[in-house]
Amino acid sequence: MSREEIIRARDKSLAHLRSIFGDDSETVIAGERYGFISGLLKDTLKKPPTEAVTTSDKIDRVLVHRVWGIPIFLGIMYGVFQFVFNAAAPLAYWIGVGFDRLSEAAGGVSPAWWSSLLGDGIIGGVGSVLSFVPNIFFLFIAIAILEDCGYLARAAFVMDRAMHKIGLHGRSFIPLMLGFGCTIPAVMACRTIENPRDRITTVLVSPFIACGARLPIFVLLAGAFFAARAGLVVFAMYGIGIGIAIVTALIFRKTLFRGPSGHFVMELPPYRLPTPTGVVVHMWERGRLFLRRAGTVIFVVVVVVWVLASLPWGVAYASEASALGHLGRALAPVFAPCGFGQWPAAASLVFGFLAKETVVGSLGAIFAVEGGMLGGALSAHLGWTPLVAFAFMVFSLLYVPCVAAIGAIKSETNSWKWAWFSVAYTTGIAWTIATLIYQIGRLVIGG
Repeated sequence: MSREEIIRARDKSLAHLRSIFGDDSETVIAGERYGFISGLLKDTLKKPPTEAVTTSDKIDRVLVHRVWGIPIFLGIMYGVFQFVFNAAAPLAYWIGVGFDRLSEAAGGVSPAWWSSLLGDGIIGGVGSVLSFVPNIFFLFIAIAILEDCGYLARAAFVMDRAMHKIGLHGRSFIPLMLGFGCTIPAVMACRTIENPRDRITTVLVSPFIACGARLPIFVLLAGAFFAARAGLVVFAMYGIGIGIAIVTALIFRKTLFRGPSGHFVMELPPYRLPTPTGVVVHMWERGRLFLRRAGTVIFVVVVVVWVLASLPWGVAYASEASALGHLGRALAPVFAPCGFGQWPAAASLVFGFLAKETVVGSLGAIFAVEGGMLGGALSAHLGWTPLVAFAFMVFSLLYVPCVAAIGAIKSETNSWKWAWFSVAYTTGIAWTIATLIYQIGRLVIGG
């Protein structure tokens, strides 16, 4: 037979099979094979009357319980942030003391402008950020332990039911959990979500999850203005971010991305005891990015802040007459309804667009103090109250993602439209919620 005759015979046979079975030949053959295998197993495989209940099964009856699963998850996350704040406090204190000594030593350096650059700019700015390195690393240690022991996968399973209520599923919860470390890998992890509507929705709400870069802002202000309740306030910031992400996702799925969500199937890994080596490696892999940014982006930003705060030459450092003062004064009225309409706060938020850590670094350079004393400077020089500090934290949590995260959003959505949309709507939500917190708070507590 010729090649054409063989092809015609094949097509005829395939059409005949389809007319009989109502499906393509591959499906029919696979069905027959699995049917044969199933019959063979029934004749040869003997199963015990009941399968043995493993230790993992007993633990899962509690941790992934349909009622208690979510409260347990929230309790674990609250414990994480209490651990981060309390365990890091002694180390952060001694790092702050070290930068104080460096700042004092820089005061004797000549010429005067070099002393100011070292003490006011670099040590005050970068030191303000590095004072919170212990908090960052302890957070990554806690996340690594939860990940290595197998609980994070179960958290996604627990949240699947709640995620379905907003039109997503548990797979979307995994990138959001990664956002606790950094928004960029969280956005990149969304590529594992098959459904395009689920994927873009998750990408757009990921910036609301408080990344590690925002943690210095929370720790600074919570420690300075809320004292004994600092751990609870930091936990509240993360809870607010998750809540806003959920509400926003619900709105998106009801408007921009209507349609059913995809199915979520995953195999829960067995519980394992985390190894010290594995925890340290995971902590370092995430934490070194923060240190690299402190040595590059944050360093450059605080030098730029120092230059703007010193120009034009002859004006008082970081005064309203400086170039930085003019920038801050131009934007301050925008933030006045939020409660932090002072030019240093406005200027720091501008630089936070480059990297969220630079909000603290910019304030440290402006007030020429490191992180341990910065809270007192905000209270003394700007007249901040706990209400203003809380509104500022919420705005810092929600407003525009950093430049690198915007690039990741563009890359994953393959569209600048969604990247700029993310810039606009996150900033709008941040301003609105911060304003509501401050204005309603004034009415409730007065002043």
